[in-house]
Amino acid sequence: MDDLLQTPRPLGMSYWPLPEDAPDADLAREEIRLVTPDGMLVRGVLWTPAGTMPRTAVILAHPRGDFSVHYACPLLAAAGFAVLGFSTRYLNNDADCLHEKCVVDVETAAAAMRARGARNVVLFGNSGGGSLMALAQAETGCGDAWVGVAAHPGEGVFMEQVIDPSVADEDDPHAVVPELDMYDPRNGWKPWPEPCHYDPQWLVGYRAAQRERIARIDAIARGAIAEADDARRRAKSLAHGSDPWREARRRGLHTPYLTIYRTLANPTYLDPTIEPDDRPLGSLFAFPDPFEANYFGRFGLARVMTPYGWLSTWTSLSSAAKLADTMPKVTCPVLVLHPTADTEIRLGQAREIRDRAGADDVSYHEMVGAPHYLEGHRPEAMRIVAAWLQERFS
Repeated sequence: MDDLLQTPRPLGMSYWPLPEDAPDADLAREEIRLVTPDGMLVRGVLWTPAGTMPRTAVILAHPRGDFSVHYACPLLAAAGFAVLGFSTRYLNNDADCLHEKCVVDVETAAAAMRARGARNVVLFGNSGGGSLMALAQAETGCGDAWVGVAAHPGEGVFMEQVIDPSVADEDDPHAVVPELDMYDPRNGWKPWPEPCHYDPQWLVGYRAAQRERIARIDAIARGAIAEADDARRRAKSLAHGSDPWREARRRGLHTPYLTIYRTLANPTYLDPTIEPDDRPLGSLFAFPDPFEANYFGRFGLARVMTPYGWLSTWTSLSSAAKLADTMPKVTCPVLVLHPTADTEIRLGQAREIRDRAGADDVSYHEMVGAPHYLEGHRPEAMRIVAAWLQERFS
């Protein structure tokens, strides 16, 4: 653990352990390489107490992030659990991330832990990993418990609340519909770091327009897929090797990329009176002003996507990874921890995840004043998780 703590946290890896997260325990770490049934590589790190393999294993992953070094890993391993933090096949690849394939990766990791002797496998979902782990449990039942820590309602649902509805033209990053622009003073915006105030009636129209933009992008994605499908069908009816056949094949194989501009425009970032809680102004994804992050082209959520990746992950209308749909199918024991100072997830959303769970055994805790990645509250939070697991799998 010391070698990790001596290394600065990599950019974007806010879930990396901090010095104050280091447990006073002898832990072993083993690099894990797994091949899924469809031939893809899943990589991670298995953390164990003193090199033993406990009866209960916790697995955690994010659709695209590397959770092999996550603050939960050493803390839960020190509490007596095996912890496999791993990366799916889509590590750092947002463009074509398919949740349906990520589920295969989760199931592979769970099976590997059982093959090593774990009697119980716990699916731990942090942030975007929450919707992935819930989908995996709903579809495969590969876990014996589901833990959600700062889990949002699904990446597509999250996108709907942050996407900028004032984009007038998907091909023009500067095209603006002024009456739908949360960064327009006429709609209540004030320069950072002043808090803004948005009229509740205006906000109703704003939210509707966000959903409409999602639907427009869905239509573009589905149109591109349909065009490729049609070309492949035409190729089958054409003379093999002919010019029309080659042209149809080209069009059938082509995968266009969608460029999704301006995806950091949630009024709750700047107006603390909307769904009030303990959050500060700003966003986890801003630096620090959401105005800048919304327009900065080199970063951003879902910036460049294939049609398949968009429909699987980032649309609230089409993605299967939506906790409103998956949690009723999660009937194993459920634990939800919500940090009340999270800039990304509202208190009502966390409580809805709790209420939607299909389990008879559901526990819920609010970590008062904790941010999204629980800095300053991690040992306390993992003690809650460990005690909850020990009660069920001792």
